[in-house]
Amino acid sequence: MTVRDGVRWVTERLRHTVSEAPRWEAEVLLSHALDVERAALYASPERVLSAREWERLQMLLARRCAGEPLQYLIGYIEFYNCRLEVAPAVLIPRPETEELVERIVKDFPDAPARVLDLGTGSGAIAIALARAWPTSSFVASDISEDALALAHKNAVLNGVAERIRFVRSDWFSEIDGRFDLIVSNPPYVPTQYLASAPRELRYEPRIALDGGEDGLEALARIIQESPQYLCSCGALYLEIGSDHGASVRALLQRSGAFAQIEILRDVSGHDRFARAINKEGDV
Repeated sequence: MTVRDGVRWVTERLRHTVSEAPRWEAEVLLSHALDVERAALYASPERVLSAREWERLQMLLARRCAGEPLQYLIGYIEFYNCRLEVAPAVLIPRPETEELVERIVKDFPDAPARVLDLGTGSGAIAIALARAWPTSSFVASDISEDALALAHKNAVLNGVAERIRFVRSDWFSEIDGRFDLIVSNPPYVPTQYLASAPRELRYEPRIALDGGEDGLEALARIIQESPQYLCSCGALYLEIGSDHGASVRALLQRSGAFAQIEILRDVSGHDRFARAINKEGDV
């Protein structure tokens, strides 16, 4: 089978199974099976696959058709000009989280001195912000030791490990000091939804998805505890569920600690982010 035939063959099988972008995924899987860049597929369309490459392609396709996320199959994802390794120990960073990073960078023309990334997972948010802000220092926390190990590896790969301190912590339990910015993409999927979730979601760590009965368990805790870790006028940024806007606004208002509370929409027009500023002089 040639490269051209391989792309067509994989595309057809993905079109009838799990993929919304079968041609693109076919090219990614084939380039991974051949250990080449995607551009090389176009440079040598008549190249014939070896028996070993053909076997590897079939294995990758079978796993993808069973629902395993593409990012786990190839082992990495591109995120805000960073390449991050991903594995089943961490949530796959989503475009919405990349959008959150973009918003934060735009909102801070002057880089904050100290930043806390709660529930860092693969390290995506902390690493992307560290690359954008070379003078800032970071703390990135997670309850999972496996996630922290991978996040540290990603920080090394992206050249920012010396400015990020990784801490095993159940949200704020092992955090000390105050921060100019706290950001988090916590679990916010309602527990009941996970039982009927798409197959791809079932491959990801439940602890990074399950937000409790209403999806607000982690969000409520972060909102309640973050004021004591924010500097005066420090900012809190959260990624939230698309139906959580009103509830998260109410949680922020009831805390009495925040001013300038905003619920922001993503590019699809859904409520997706919360932004709030710690009241000046709040202790």
